[in-house]
Amino acid sequence: RKEYVALYVNYVLIESVQKPFQDFMRGFLRGCPARNWKIFLPVELQVVLQGHTTVDWHLLEKNVVYRLYNKSDKIIKDFWNVFHKLPEEKKKMFLGFLSGSDRIPGYQLECFRFSIVDPQAENPDELYPFASTCSLMFYLPR
Repeated sequence: RKEYVALYVNYVLIESVQKPFQDFMRGFLRGCPARNWKIFLPVELQVVLQGHTTVDWHLLEKNVVYRLYNKSDKIIKDFWNVFHKLPEEKKKMFLGFLSGSDRIPGYQLECFRFSIVDPQAENPDELYPFASTCSLMFYLPR
């Protein structure tokens, strides 16, 4: 039985995926030659490919650009007050809503910026907050 299980596990985890993995690796290395990846340590390469898994939320707040708002506006203070009380999972959901990903891209966290914009709605109570993921803009009605 042990030999059967060992052979089965070997087949499922190694042999059955070997050909598709080799095809993927050949295509990946065609677009991204291995010599370019050798400059990274494994941890750095993981960040480049996957993005940052942890976020300094106060740094994120510090980097926000306000359009038609001021940092001192009551709605902005209320927004950040509520935001910082959210659990980590909900904060990442907001990041996904804003950018399309719950992770910060591989470049430095200090460089990640988004804008909070007043959409200047005629009746702000009839408008929900919305985001433009391409331009990293969060429209927050008054």
